[in-house]
Amino acid sequence: MMQKLSMDDLNRISPEEFKQTEKAPVIAVLENIRSAYNVGSVFRTADAFLLEAIYITGYTCTPPHKEIKKTALGAEDTVEWKHFANADEAIVTLKEKGYKVYAVEQVVDSIALQNLQLNSREKVAFVFGNEVSGVELTTIAQCDGCVEIPQFGTKHSLNIATAAGVVLWEATKPPKSPEE
Repeated sequence: MMQKLSMDDLNRISPEEFKQTEKAPVIAVLENIRSAYNVGSVFRTADAFLLEAIYITGYTCTPPHKEIKKTALGAEDTVEWKHFANADEAIVTLKEKGYKVYAVEQVVDSIALQNLQLNSREKVAFVFGNEVSGVELTTIAQCDGCVEIPQFGTKHSLNIATAAGVVLWEATKPPKSPEE
């Protein structure tokens, strides 16, 4: 019979240990996200996958914030973050630090997420856009490319927190062993 793991069984690291742990060289860039709940969810995902940081841009709200706290469950205190006036400033900073930057957006010639080739030490950032308008065209123009999550149903988009979970897992998951 299957048994759920207890909190002790999960053997999670402490916030202090988290801050000392080597992070994946992946940064999530949030561009003009309206919902603080979505922001908090991305913080929680960033904590789960040991992301290097979150770059918050434009009018996206920043911690401390009641709604971020509700969905982040403390991850807003463990994950490094920085605010930029706009995504352009964040992308310039990322490129100066050697990051490849991808917008997560549906465009002509986008890369299907499963076809994105990353190595485990490649420095990469993903820009997630506004819940209604997506990533701004001026931001897309600054990116090294666009990544699209394939979808097969009737809806044409995913919630930003869901999209971040899918993309960030793909970017940070351990490589498969040769037997798999």
